Amino acid sequence: MRPDLARIRRRLRTACTRAGVPADDRGRLVLAVTLLAEPALTAGENVDVAMAASDRRLAVTVRLDHPVSQGSRNALPLLPERGDGDTLTWHLTGGRPTATADLDDDRATREEMLALVARADTLANEQRDLKHELAETNSGVLAMYVELEQRDEQLRRAHAAIFRELEDALRPRPPLVPGLELAVHYSPTDQDSPTGGDLYDWFVLPDGQVHVTLVDAVGHGVTSTRHALTTTHAIRTLALEGHPFPDLIAHASHTLAAIEPGLMATVLLARIDPSTGRTRFAHGGHPEPVLVTAGEPARLLPATEPGRGVGFPDPGSRELVEVVLAPGDTVLLYTDGLVESRKDIDEGQARLLALAAAHRTWPTADLPRELVTRMHDVVQHADDTVVLAVRRSPTAARSSATG
Repeated sequence: MRPDLARIRRRLRTACTRAGVPADDRGRLVLAVTLLAEPALTAGENVDVAMAASDRRLAVTVRLDHPVSQGSRNALPLLPERGDGDTLTWHLTGGRPTATADLDDDRATREEMLALVARADTLANEQRDLKHELAETNSGVLAMYVELEQRDEQLRRAHAAIFRELEDALRPRPPLVPGLELAVHYSPTDQDSPTGGDLYDWFVLPDGQVHVTLVDAVGHGVTSTRHALTTTHAIRTLALEGHPFPDLIAHASHTLAAIEPGLMATVLLARIDPSTGRTRFAHGGHPEPVLVTAGEPARLLPATEPGRGVGFPDPGSRELVEVVLAPGDTVLLYTDGLVESRKDIDEGQARLLALAAAHRTWPTADLPRELVTRMHDVVQHADDTVVLAVRRSPTAARSSATG
């Protein structure tokens, strides 16, 4: 992200926070200004952003070097005032000001995304209630029902557009870690609704170890997305606070019980030391990871007592599974959509092991997508699917010795 754009986003968030603008409106404003400013800054044009607050109202004005048509304005996630010139203005209603601490971009985006997901969930519930009311009326309201269906289609497309813009926040890019190669592929059930309960998170801890979280929340649509985001965020927070790795699933479940009493999710955690290859897994009712080595058949890494996920009775991992990755070894983490496409999980896991072994030399960046493509050659049961690949670099041992 260009420094100028980062500064603009930070100024917008600070002004919105001081004015008490709700997080969902703040997120749509930041996204709208980003969509306008980023291509202009990339092209070397000027972007002037002015803000003025008074009486719990915030006015934001953006001036560009070129005019913006009304059609382009209408495509923004937060509509500005009508016009066709080079100046766009938004007026937002604020409330009680909140803390003005400078949020980092990742944290602010997560907060805005959760607010947008909650807003979408509310709109979906209102839409469903309205459908029920119309269903109880007589045939004389057919024209109103047709209009409602059109609005529903518009709403669905709007949600899809918003979530595509936020896909980087929903599905973070792999961290750059010397000695490790990481890659991911996500395949949604519905290509027009790239949300669901299958989410992941990965980051580097202060001691240099890599933490990976893979979550499959029970349910569908924006509610399951919110539950999965809440779970990954809770585990990230607890991990960065230094809570013991074996306790993270149980601790997250107990923490979220009062906040999201209906939340249920299977969880798989991994903790990898890039310098030694030592890798530990904590199972929370999730499909077993796959280990692919150089001269041996690919194999599952099950726990004798796999444990239960967040929101389930007696949550947490009963035991840790530990392996040491040699240079060139790969572990695959995935959600059940990968192995249940033919409605037989045992058959699916057997096919996955065979494919993983046959593709052991494929580039890490291409491996997850290739496995999903081949595993989904026949789909009798469609489900969201996430595949993560973690490979210890073949040069890891030499690099470590040199260092």
